[in-house]
Amino acid sequence: QVQLVESGGGLVKAGGSLRLSCAASGLTFTAYAMDWFRQAPGAEREFVAAISWSDRSWSGRSTNYADSVKGRFTISRDDAKNTVYLQMNNLKPEDTAVYYCAGKMFGTAVPTQCMDYWGKGTLVTVSS
Repeated sequence: QVQLVESGGGLVKAGGSLRLSCAASGLTFTAYAMDWFRQAPGAEREFVAAISWSDRSWSGRSTNYADSVKGRFTISRDDAKNTVYLQMNNLKPEDTAVYYCAGKMFGTAVPTQCMDYWGKGTLVTVSS
């Protein structure tokens, strides 16, 4: 049974930082692109960041970010821990949302809502 479990959300003041984690189990983690999405109250779910699957034929990792978070958020993965992270710096009130991680087998960093598995989300609230 595949599980994606997000953690690290909370309440932070504008300008502050949080690091979200998503622990994966029940799948071959290295074969999955991992993405972060978010959904604010009354809004549609939107793409935040993505990191490609861990292709051993090359050492790099492709990443991609929504324009609204570029330069502030960083996605990374630790394949030894089956975990993907989202470091969020200089947070703004408009970053307030439930953040979800998702996985797509052999996915790239190209944004897509067509993911294979989703977590249940973690709430991030940024106060002004």
